[in-house]
Amino acid sequence: MTRYAPTPEELLEIATGVARDAAATAYRMRAEGVAVAATKSTVTDVVTAADRAVERQVLEALAKLRPDDAVLGEEYGAGEPTAAASGVRWVLDPIDGTVNYLYGLPHCAVSLAAEVDGEVVAGVVRNLVTGEEWTATAGGGAWRDGQRLRCSDESDLGQALVATGFGYDAARRAHQARVVAELIPHVRDIRRFGAAALDLCLAAEGRVDAYYEKGLAAWDQAAGGLVAAEAGLRVTGLRGRPAGPDLVLAAPPALFQALHDRLADLDASGGP
Repeated sequence: MTRYAPTPEELLEIATGVARDAAATAYRMRAEGVAVAATKSTVTDVVTAADRAVERQVLEALAKLRPDDAVLGEEYGAGEPTAAASGVRWVLDPIDGTVNYLYGLPHCAVSLAAEVDGEVVAGVVRNLVTGEEWTATAGGGAWRDGQRLRCSDESDLGQALVATGFGYDAARRAHQARVVAELIPHVRDIRRFGAAALDLCLAAEGRVDAYYEKGLAAWDQAAGGLVAAEAGLRVTGLRGRPAGPDLVLAAPPALFQALHDRLADLDASGGP
């Protein structure tokens, strides 16, 4: 029997509906008050009850809509890219920017992407406070609230506003701080917002010129990385490596090489 292959647009329609409902739940739970439910890699790497509740909600919704698919979620879901008979795997961050969420800072989002045979083909990132929503399909462009997105055309590293983030391990943070200290004299400025998926979306529409970070998991970058790439950014690692845990760099083509080379010189993908 031939396997039916859903289109990216069909998967995006599912992702968008599920993410909107999940964002509404997270927003309501924040209004009701949240507390730390657990810690993960370090005592600063927190999980709230809302993270777990939102992930459960998404898992249940996807199980009803696409029961033969696999899910990789930050809190509960797991699965290999091609584990599902359907060839589809969903990649979920129930609340990207959990610390912001815990503190009531409006830079946190639900991020949900769909992979087909290991390739991300659809993704949505929804800011659960502002309601801003970024979407993309492979080959179909990147969009925010009906507006087609194009990345910055900045070519001068010295004029580039660059976003980044830091890990939770103290030794890794120290290394990342040294990289920032050496990079900041060579760029316009640095921004650190605390939610990788949203940072990638901001780069997609030129609200920052570029973004880089070490230590991202698949759920941190799947949807936002597609939005960034479809907006024209080059999304890679360093020295020919793909974007991944070692480093994710998203930069406009005209700026990419200068920023890449500076980060490579600073060993941004190294350290703990």
